[in-house]
Amino acid sequence: TNMKKSSIMHWIARIVGIWGGLALIGAWIAGEGGTALGFSQQHLYNDAIVLILISISALVCAMVYLQQEKSQ
Repeated sequence: TNMKKSSIMHWIARIVGIWGGLALIGAWIAGEGGTALGFSQQHLYNDAIVLILISISALVCAMVYLQQEKSQ
């Protein structure tokens, strides 16, 4: 079973996007000056930002690979 690159990138985007969403929820739970799982609210917000950006870039990558696969 040869997985296409577009499918792999799509799954990476999904998984990383879920992590980003969980980091954002953790930041909301931590509140001002609090922590969630040992991380500060600001740390969790920064994690959420980076993870969501990675997820978006993986989705863009998946779309590029999908176009390449259609043209072959």
